[in-house]
Amino acid sequence: MSDQKFKVFVTRKIPDTGIKLLKQAGFQASVSSFDGVLPRPDLLKKVKGVDAILSLLTDKMDAELMDAAGPQLKIIANYAVGTDNINLDDAAARNITITNTPGVLTEAVAELAFALMMSAARRIPESDQFTRKGKYKGWAPMMMLGSELHHKILGIIGLGRIGSAVAERAFFGFKMKIIYYDVKRNEEFEQKFQAEYRGLPGLLRDADFISIHVPLIPETKHLIGKNELKIMKKTAYLINTSRGPIIDEAALVDALKKKRIAGAGLDVYENEPKLSPGLKDLPSAVLTPHTGSATIETRSAMAELAAKNIIEVLNGRAPLTPVKKP
Repeated sequence: MSDQKFKVFVTRKIPDTGIKLLKQAGFQASVSSFDGVLPRPDLLKKVKGVDAILSLLTDKMDAELMDAAGPQLKIIANYAVGTDNINLDDAAARNITITNTPGVLTEAVAELAFALMMSAARRIPESDQFTRKGKYKGWAPMMMLGSELHHKILGIIGLGRIGSAVAERAFFGFKMKIIYYDVKRNEEFEQKFQAEYRGLPGLLRDADFISIHVPLIPETKHLIGKNELKIMKKTAYLINTSRGPIIDEAALVDALKKKRIAGAGLDVYENEPKLSPGLKDLPSAVLTPHTGSATIETRSAMAELAAKNIIEVLNGRAPLTPVKKP
């Protein structure tokens, strides 16, 4: 137990497991009562005088906010794996610890990536609407033909925990051939999944399904654009559960409209929550509202990990999952 009443501000309601841990540690934890992304002026007021911030990926954490909090701010615990909402240079200049929630959401996001893959390939949302609207008049041999995953080639872009978990499901569950692109090769992964390393153009050319798992950094913005989409097979599907700006969304809409690729499954968008014009009207695009980690088990585990990072740092110990500038 801490003798000090450290102040923690949680920028939006999260599962109670994390809040309970903070209070059990003797901290004064307050949670935003606003059901949405806290407007910037309100956020700047709420963080004043706090020792820790438990932030969401929708909260911009920069020099202005850190200075608004004050010099006593010791940690920003991000309720996400990605930290593209946090200026790591600004945090380092102020000796503020940044943490994230890796590992605990791996399985949930991998499951959704695979669900998007299957939904796009087998036209499940489209078939659902077709049936609900009374268009189903009986079995027909050419109705709602899709694509199988079995024995197809899966291209993984970004071989982190989630990319590896998607590959595991594909290889053992569907006997898919795995090819991957990353900044570095992983021989252990190659042996385990009989995987092949490719350059990005080679992966785009050969894969039947492409699943994106790179972080959003300047080098990965629009990693997939007009030219990359042209390289892909016309029968290929593009899946993104990482960050929206990694794909040039307007170029993707154009490619889907012109049937340069077969389909897409997206959980993230370039300008969330807005969609690029025309995207929502494309039956070949399966769209979910950034719910990769949206399971009761995972969101609770994320809350606990974020809280534990705060508890460790405010008690003068090392964080469990620190984030350092790449």
